[in-house]
Amino acid sequence: MLVKRIFYYLIGVTLGSIAVYFFWQKKNATFDYGMDSRTLKSIRIKKRFFSADARTAMQRFEIDTLKITTILNTGDVDFGKGNPRQTPCAEYYISGNKELEKVSLLVKRCDSTATIEKIIIK
Repeated sequence: MLVKRIFYYLIGVTLGSIAVYFFWQKKNATFDYGMDSRTLKSIRIKKRFFSADARTAMQRFEIDTLKITTILNTGDVDFGKGNPRQTPCAEYYISGNKELEKVSLLVKRCDSTATIEKIIIK
């Protein structure tokens, strides 16, 4: 009797999990609960500007806005190198991953804008 209940429970949980997976996939839900994820999302949703220094580095090292967007999607935020408590605009140091691991960004995040201040190539 107990084995039968456990069996039905597992079938229900499996079918429910599959249904929830497909609903979330169509909804494009994201789970931005970590500090890095929340910070990067808050930068991505703001209007983005580039300083003159950043534009010069982009031309010099052939970095386009797609690479910047990739770093802002998958990068790592180093809170120790930035100044996240600075007012009125917090500064964040973001390092790229994988093929962009040698590229880092210094981003100044204000209330409604995010400015790429520097692009650092290691």
